[in-house]
Amino acid sequence: MRISEVETFVVGTEWRNLTIVRLSTDEGLTGLGEARMVNHTEALLGYIREAAGRHIIGHDPFRIEELVLKLTRDDFSRPGEVLSSGLACFEMACWDIVGKALGRPVYDLLGGPVRERIKAYANGWYRVEREPEEFYAAARRVVERGYRALKVDPFGPGYYELEREEKLRAVALVEAVREAVGPQTEILLEMHGRFSPAQALEMIRLLEPYGLGWAEEPVPPTNLKALKKVSERVPAGIPVATGERIHQRGEYRELFELQAADVIQPDISHIGGLLETKKLAAWADACYVTVAPHNVGGQIGTAAALHLAACTTNFRIQEYFNDFADPWLKRVAPGLPEVEDGCFPLPRGPGLGVELDEEVVEAHPKQDVHFNLFAEGWEKREARRGRGAG
Repeated sequence: MRISEVETFVVGTEWRNLTIVRLSTDEGLTGLGEARMVNHTEALLGYIREAAGRHIIGHDPFRIEELVLKLTRDDFSRPGEVLSSGLACFEMACWDIVGKALGRPVYDLLGGPVRERIKAYANGWYRVEREPEEFYAAARRVVERGYRALKVDPFGPGYYELEREEKLRAVALVEAVREAVGPQTEILLEMHGRFSPAQALEMIRLLEPYGLGWAEEPVPPTNLKALKKVSERVPAGIPVATGERIHQRGEYRELFELQAADVIQPDISHIGGLLETKKLAAWADACYVTVAPHNVGGQIGTAAALHLAACTTNFRIQEYFNDFADPWLKRVAPGLPEVEDGCFPLPRGPGLGVELDEEVVEAHPKQDVHFNLFAEGWEKREARRGRGAG
């Protein structure tokens, strides 16, 4: 069996573009991969076009490790976000083909399931004005949908430091969320790498009374010693999470050596795919670190994440947007189970378990969007236009 065709599609929403790759084989099987490339979709499409002719056409989809070598070692350049995302799209699609060829779900090919239900948390639900009553109402809808965990970024624009008024507003928003969801629902704090260590610690301590499941990316991701400074001083019982903007497995070495995080959040679609993330999860397990994959994708990226979660022993919880942000995305690649009582059942179809609906894709072309978390007035503009955070 050989790959005979590489196709790309871009599905646009008001705040994210999803790049989809479909590989076809000379035996009639197809496989899907997907990435949400923040603000650089055209760069990703250009890389996919270049790599397709050089490495993908004619390749045996069963030879996934060899494909990784071709795209990394043999091309010599150090992988970054664009290369790793293109590789992830190809790699996911190969696993999809292999699963279909063997009539098995992908998690069976990666060691088999260790759980029958996959705990999920809601994101994309707080696309509202940053007022306590608005966050309260939005959070109520999350728990009414059956979720037992949700993530929230209560902070307005700012970098390193916030004005006192903004600090108090963030506290009021989280207080409203806790009141809305009750004591049993987990609140995961998203900080988006905004803060200096001192400011991050202040905000975590101010929000501690409302019960935080973790503090995510409290400082920018490029200085792991700064992250360690935070993790050493957070209140007891609040894990520190990071990893969505780390795009190579080897870049986690310093993170593990410093013991700077309790939860890692690799994005399967940005770190090279399923097998690369599986290897990283095993390394994390040896360091007593859990894995909660970042996922701002559509149903194809979510499918990959669910297959990984099914067979990963130190999996913690799975991020999911598409119950609240652009629910129509479910029609782009139908086939996944719905969240039930806060968990996904295991996908059951062969391969990834989803198929592309080209009519839905054609109805939602690529959009000219710029995701800028730090622009003045960003949160009000995004709320009016119906966008969400990553």
